[in-house]
Amino acid sequence: MPQEAQEPQERQESFQPGEGWLVGQDGVPYRYAARVLLLDADDRLLLVRAHDADQVERTWWFTVGGGIDAGETPRAAAVREVAEETGLVIDADALVGPVASRWAVFDFFARSVRQHEVFFVHRLAEVGTAAQDLSTAGWTAVERSFVDELGWWSPEELRAIDGEVFPARLPELLAHVLEHLPRSDGPAAGARTGWAPEVWDLTESGPARR
Repeated sequence: MPQEAQEPQERQESFQPGEGWLVGQDGVPYRYAARVLLLDADDRLLLVRAHDADQVERTWWFTVGGGIDAGETPRAAAVREVAEETGLVIDADALVGPVASRWAVFDFFARSVRQHEVFFVHRLAEVGTAAQDLSTAGWTAVERSFVDELGWWSPEELRAIDGEVFPARLPELLAHVLEHLPRSDGPAAGARTGWAPEVWDLTESGPARR
């Protein structure tokens, strides 16, 4: 299982699209991030749709989450990001994982950046969680400049989605998670925060465009 990300030692530079970005020895800004496969009681996955600031016609869907702040654990960051991006308050102890990780290189505000992500899973207990239950009041100014909407996707809809999805293997990861994620809150569920199956490495061989 991946170790919880440690705070990098490099100094922060002038490139600041958001909090938590640092500059590596190669001059490429980078950060550590925590993401959540947020499921409703019907096993629909909540995704975020965003657009390219320099190519507004290009859009993509990705999981809820964001950068890990200084002194923050990935698990705490995941809980905070869910609250900020969706308005939903979840318990850190109810997060399962990490179930996957990846290094991604992509363009952010017209500059190539690098991000290491760990993925957790959380299933909401309430049946019928819908758009009206979500809030975007916590979105930052940076997020509002390129994030468009939130949407729930069933596994079937995700596989058939017309457009880019990140990480690219998200449909496969979701199927893997649903196969192994306990539905019971009783003894059969085991440790809620643990994850016995393989932790997937979703790093792509070439640079991801997002």
